Amino acid sequence: MGADGLAPTLLLAMPQLVDSNFARSVVLLCKHNEEGALGFVVNRPVNTTASELLSLDPPPAPGCALTVWEGGPVSPERGWLLCRNAPQDGDGFEVCDGIYMSSSQALLKRILAGDPRECEADRSRLILGYAGWGPGQLDAELTASSWLNIPVDVDLVFETPATDLWKSAFRILGVDPVSLTPAPGIH
Repeated sequence: MGADGLAPTLLLAMPQLVDSNFARSVVLLCKHNEEGALGFVVNRPVNTTASELLSLDPPPAPGCALTVWEGGPVSPERGWLLCRNAPQDGDGFEVCDGIYMSSSQALLKRILAGDPRECEADRSRLILGYAGWGPGQLDAELTASSWLNIPVDVDLVFETPATDLWKSAFRILGVDPVSLTPAPGIH
């Protein structure tokens, strides 16, 4: 396995994966190596905005509705910014061309205080928590056919409505997810 194994990739939960944390989820896998894996669920918006959730000084700009997303079951109190544009301060990392992650509070404040367009879900998202796997855990889940992986498609991640993302990701492969049956192997 290379330095980042399968990452970056999108993990699609197979239909038989019934774990409530991941059923019908699409995970942006950012890191994957012998130490484990790190990713963020990208199709679970929470019914709130950052301005409703956080007390910030100065308060967010009028009209700024940065959406909050459930990123996974690990450390749900920790926030990450998923951005389509590179953070100007360099605080963060490029997951792949067109997708950046940051935990910078300064960047969060700039997004919330700036152009309301930057708060829209097709540009920036506040993700709480992450999906994490210990050494070999994700590999075992892939072998057990719990996940299917596909290349990251930036437009799919940012422009497809969250309710449609899981099915749309499968359909890129020309597959209807309900027609899949479990079989061992890495996909």
